[in-house]
Amino acid sequence: MRTDLFDFDLPEELIALRPVSPRDSARMLAVDGATGALRDCTVRDLPELLGPGDAIVFNDTRVIPAELKGVRRREDAEAFITVNLTERAGENRWHGFARPAKRLRQGDRISFGGEGDVCLSGRLDATVDSRGEGGAVTLAFDLSGPALDEAIARHGAMPLPPYIASKRPAEESDRKDYQTIYAKKEGAVAAPTAGLHFTDGLMEALDKRGIERHWLTLHVGPGTFLPVKVEDTADHVMHSETGIIDQATADALNEVKARGGKVVAVGTTAMRLLESAADEEGVLHPFKGATDIFITPGYRFRYVDRLMTNFHLPRSTLFMLVSAFSGLDVMRAAYAHAIAQHYRFYSYGDACLLSPGAKTVSE
Repeated sequence: MRTDLFDFDLPEELIALRPVSPRDSARMLAVDGATGALRDCTVRDLPELLGPGDAIVFNDTRVIPAELKGVRRREDAEAFITVNLTERAGENRWHGFARPAKRLRQGDRISFGGEGDVCLSGRLDATVDSRGEGGAVTLAFDLSGPALDEAIARHGAMPLPPYIASKRPAEESDRKDYQTIYAKKEGAVAAPTAGLHFTDGLMEALDKRGIERHWLTLHVGPGTFLPVKVEDTADHVMHSETGIIDQATADALNEVKARGGKVVAVGTTAMRLLESAADEEGVLHPFKGATDIFITPGYRFRYVDRLMTNFHLPRSTLFMLVSAFSGLDVMRAAYAHAIAQHYRFYSYGDACLLSPGAKTVSE
């Protein structure tokens, strides 16, 4: 499909730079993909919009503070460098993106902090192992394993999306705000942002409504923010992310489906992993590994019945996914409504609850 079909104009002032408080007071647009009907709600209305016996599926990945600021020293010259870690490549090695990358070359040493500390555990130093295109680097750290993890947690900042980071620096509050309340398994360099709306009170309300809660893990990568730059979606290379669904979760969700309950994915990451793990017959299987599933209009959904998600970037794979689920015309109308009603967009923004279009779910 033509990528420009997924383009739209968004006023810059609608990009949320900070979350609302409390989290579940955010607005939520309920979208009926089959009829195109729109309903303005809040996240707190979620339990009443679902039915007893339904199951909601959360991504329990935990964002690491993957943005590191440091100094590169080469003889008598110094340069300030920012590196966003993207993927672990070994006990002491990480892939990432550096800026300004032109100031780095293979073999350079970078100190990311703790220079005043006498003990090695207070420092975080690395060597540029290799360089690639577009600022890609591989760093070999002096520390490894848990000691490296602790140092990154100490010196790193939360890796805010580019559309926020370009307008303000990461703040101490982002360490809490840019993390779901149920984040557990470290490995993501971006938050599963639909989950940022949940509070303990909302979880209790879901329980009282008789809605099951289940968990999977998909470590979100930086590619989730990238717009599609090719003219045709068929030419886009999707980023790969690592995910896990265990046997108990697969069995429990299959039982929900068998008795007529709905499976509700919280976030496009949860949806992508569920769809990757389901077979053609609509049965969910355990999953452990990488997925690069790219969902565009025409995809026949195997498993997910409803989707809670935020409002996404124009020309992004995520807007393509929601258009595949609820219909392109429906989602263009929904986004036009959200813009007219001043909904807040992107990671710290408001949410929508989507039902499928007439032809998106397999019989």
